[in-house]
Amino acid sequence: MAVSAIATLLFLLVASPVAFAANHVVGGSSGWSQSGDYSTWAASETFNVGDTLEFNYGGSHGVDVISKDDYENCNTANAIESYSDGKSTIKLSKAGPMYFTCPTFGHCQTGMKLAITVKAGSTPSDSPPSSKTPTTPSTPATTPSTPSDSDSPTTPSVVNTPSKSTPTTPNGATGVFGSMNKFVVGVSVVLGALFAFMC
Repeated sequence: MAVSAIATLLFLLVASPVAFAANHVVGGSSGWSQSGDYSTWAASETFNVGDTLEFNYGGSHGVDVISKDDYENCNTANAIESYSDGKSTIKLSKAGPMYFTCPTFGHCQTGMKLAITVKAGSTPSDSPPSSKTPTTPSTPATTPSTPSDSDSPTTPSVVNTPSKSTPTTPNGATGVFGSMNKFVVGVSVVLGALFAFMC
């Protein structure tokens, strides 16, 4: 009985980070469109490995995952990944910067692009979202750029989810309360398992 309880507890501790993943609806209720302010939207979010980005858009739009250089120059000719199904979910599988744009001619130049930085992990002590507008990450001027620098693009993996797995506020942000709810869920799962095996 004790071995079974320990095995179950270990399983719950390993599986509980799944409860910490968040679904970020890009642009909130406005979705992925030319009228979005994606710098402001991204500044209100905290992106962690394991989270997903959900892009909702009409038929004249799409989503391209691009490199930093292509982001800065609005170049969609070298897309790493392309999506055009109207509702694309992209799993954030690696820490570091990621860049997205709409491949429709002229849309990137009018602001339909998104730059985010994915953190290595989610913890309840993460600081609240910053109110500053994010800046595009850059390589320090004193460091020469080489092909092996971190400018190489991050390749996301696509997750086909039938519905949102994490509730969000009306603007799509999970914010501080989202982090707290994830922490409470994780602790509740562990404490519930402990209580069940003690009785």
